[in-house]
Amino acid sequence: MEASQHLNIIFIGHVDSGKSTIGGNIMYLTGRVDERTIQKYKKMAKEQNRESWYLSWALDTTDEEREKGKTVECGRAFFNTDNKDITIIDAPGHRGYIPHMINGIGDADIAILVISARKGEFEAGFHKEGQTREHVLLAKAFGISKLIVVINKMDDMTVNWSEERYNECKNSLTKYLKKIGYNIKKNVYWAPISGLKGHNIKDKLDPKICSWWRGDSLLTYLDKYNFKKVGTDKPLRIPITNKYSKMGVIISGKIQSGSIYKGQNICLMPNRKKIDIDTISYADKIVDNAKVGDNVSIKIKNITEKEIYNGCVLCDMDNLCSVGKIFDAQIMVMNCPNIICSGFIAILHLHSVVITVEIVKLIRMINKKTGKVIPKITPIFIKNGQMCIVRLKTTEPICIETFKDNSHMGRFTLRNNDESIAFGKVLKVIS
Repeated sequence: MEASQHLNIIFIGHVDSGKSTIGGNIMYLTGRVDERTIQKYKKMAKEQNRESWYLSWALDTTDEEREKGKTVECGRAFFNTDNKDITIIDAPGHRGYIPHMINGIGDADIAILVISARKGEFEAGFHKEGQTREHVLLAKAFGISKLIVVINKMDDMTVNWSEERYNECKNSLTKYLKKIGYNIKKNVYWAPISGLKGHNIKDKLDPKICSWWRGDSLLTYLDKYNFKKVGTDKPLRIPITNKYSKMGVIISGKIQSGSIYKGQNICLMPNRKKIDIDTISYADKIVDNAKVGDNVSIKIKNITEKEIYNGCVLCDMDNLCSVGKIFDAQIMVMNCPNIICSGFIAILHLHSVVITVEIVKLIRMINKKTGKVIPKITPIFIKNGQMCIVRLKTTEPICIETFKDNSHMGRFTLRNNDESIAFGKVLKVIS
């Protein structure tokens, strides 16, 4: 393992489960936020009758987020362990901000699912109208194979570090995680914590507080985890997730494959605009180069902010990504109340692309157990729990590649009526 491996983690889960509080406490416990700042947040929160929210303010920085007590956009922060440089991505839990959550999950390597053990709160989040299920489904759809589940608020008076309540939450979640394809034994880690008091976040859980837990603390587990990055041998691909002007044009995103360096000539797709890299920022520091997995901000030359839009991708000059609007894909329908047939309209989320898409043709059904195509039968419609090869058409050309060539550029989810209904992978770009 590298001496200082970079890891991107995203906190996901239902609103009010404690994601921002855990993130803020991590920043405090690792020394990224000092005691003076924490005391200032405590005073400000108390003045607004929000005493228990002060830790979340390390990540929820806008007035709107602090007044509502809700994360609106993905907050980002950095901290270090002995062996890791870690980027925190704090996703909003409210269903109205799912597009922001999707924008953040594409930049993550690992998802930390935060569950509230408080009586009634777990049930509300895990209910059909809650966001626990959709967040986990989206994590799976965007290729997050490693999941850490923290059962939070174990110190609450309705829980009091109850092993029975912990197992109740764990068992309910296990059934759903298996259903959507997570390998529970290999790729899911569970831990009880108190985000507000910091129990089991940095230091191992005190047996006097909880006698039945024997595992690693959250940060100890993250420090030990050996994450294998993919895409080191592939051409440069950076889907742009943000842009702004500050003494020049600055764009940001995660390097999904390849690497970059200061002064490099690259190309912005799909408009084939040649640009130069002026400066690279990573973890709030100016660096000369960056590699696959790094979340970077790049100051670029020879372009205006208006020329950059949602879904643009930075590529190597001599190895551009494909562009098209018609493609064949394999989809798995998970949460659609109606049948899906030719002419069905949905919203496609693929890397940083958000665009309307039409299912123009159902091609072949797939046997879920074997993964093989069922020959000779062209389906008329598909429904929940079924897998099918379909042809899709977007309203405009987009940057897109097959899943085989570049998994991040070829993995997507479909949403309809503000709900995620299916996820899939691109098999072939037609035109």
